[in-house]
Amino acid sequence: MGRLRLLVGLVCGGLTLGMVVVPAAAEPATTVNYPASATATRYTGLAFDTCTAPTVAQMSAWTSSPYKAIGIYFGGVNRGCAQPQLTASWVSTVTRMGWRLIPIYMGYQAPCTTRVNAVKMTAPSAATQGTSQAADAVAKAAAIGLLPGSAIYGDMEHYNAADATCRATVLRYLSSWTKELHRRGYLSAVYAHQDSGARHLAEVYNSTSYARPDALWIARWDLNSALTGWPLISDRYWSVGQRAKQYRGDHTETYGGVTLNIDNDRFDAPVASVWYTYTVRTTIYAYSGPSTAYPIRATIAQNSSVRIVCQTYGPKIGTSSVWNKLINGTYVIDYYVRTPNKTGYSPPIPGCSYPYQTTIDNLARRSGPGSAYSRYPGLLPSGSLAWVTCQRAGSTVGTTAVWDRLTDGSWVTDYYVATPSNTTYSAPIRRC
Repeated sequence: MGRLRLLVGLVCGGLTLGMVVVPAAAEPATTVNYPASATATRYTGLAFDTCTAPTVAQMSAWTSSPYKAIGIYFGGVNRGCAQPQLTASWVSTVTRMGWRLIPIYMGYQAPCTTRVNAVKMTAPSAATQGTSQAADAVAKAAAIGLLPGSAIYGDMEHYNAADATCRATVLRYLSSWTKELHRRGYLSAVYAHQDSGARHLAEVYNSTSYARPDALWIARWDLNSALTGWPLISDRYWSVGQRAKQYRGDHTETYGGVTLNIDNDRFDAPVASVWYTYTVRTTIYAYSGPSTAYPIRATIAQNSSVRIVCQTYGPKIGTSSVWNKLINGTYVIDYYVRTPNKTGYSPPIPGCSYPYQTTIDNLARRSGPGSAYSRYPGLLPSGSLAWVTCQRAGSTVGTTAVWDRLTDGSWVTDYYVATPSNTTYSAPIRRC
């Protein structure tokens, strides 16, 4: 059962709300149960997808291209191409080159799909099939090293949008897909045709009957890469690092002497998270948080390898205020790790963040953790992703005094964010 939040004459985002009950962990904004190893990764820029993952040598040649992310078809009963390259070793190697990965899972298709020879979902079993496909996607993602906090894109190919029964079946399937991915600590995303799946998801964006995916990737081959101005889909839907567009279909391009057949994409959306292995320069401690004030959890011997999932800030040691979060959820100071940068973050390691959907429309962002702080320009539409970096106490709103600091430096009350708790802090988010 989802959490219920009682709002009594609260003012939020410039709107005064009467006495209403707002679900926060129920549909449409279901919470994400991130484990200690999780972090999210946001990619903004050009990408490409191709049916079979290229070899390491081909990926190396294509580092000269304008693309910095690639869609990978890593699983699903309808996946059409063999994937001899797509192993944990390949993932580790190409992500160390700087590539971001867009995981695509091609599960059951609509009963009225236009795709030939597709394995189709059924109306009576759509919900259970969505759950089982999400579970399989998580298992296959983990097997190649994609961490919790990764976005997994369920591929829903074009279908007959005029078939009402088919529409309802697809929406039940995708709702269950979203809820199960969230339960297992992954972000839910959908790749869909502009005129069918994407249109129908937009039509139920605010419906309490369906869980809303965190990101939407549309197929519309009009050669326009814009992430706004989509027909049938309001710019207020999936508006904060939640959109991608496949704007050109099958064609060939050549970089570094290597020719590939690709589709063109533009992204501002969550993608896969992975770990990055480095060694430590001296014997160090791992702490339960990003500061020596936290309890020591382990001793790491000189020249040992550590698996870093993301970086954040804490007290300065040496020349660096950067702390590395390890795959077990502990933290080490970056100064003693052989990462490239000793004063700031070391790309491609991402900054630590945990996205959750907002639960009301026009949520105000503040310059500090309280309603008395000045506002940031712009209000967050309902369903926006709040990319949370840390939490701290501030003024009380509703049932909580917790405020969330976002990646842009602004603050929002946790009361209107679909974190696991509406009264206290939510693990694994660190304290500010």
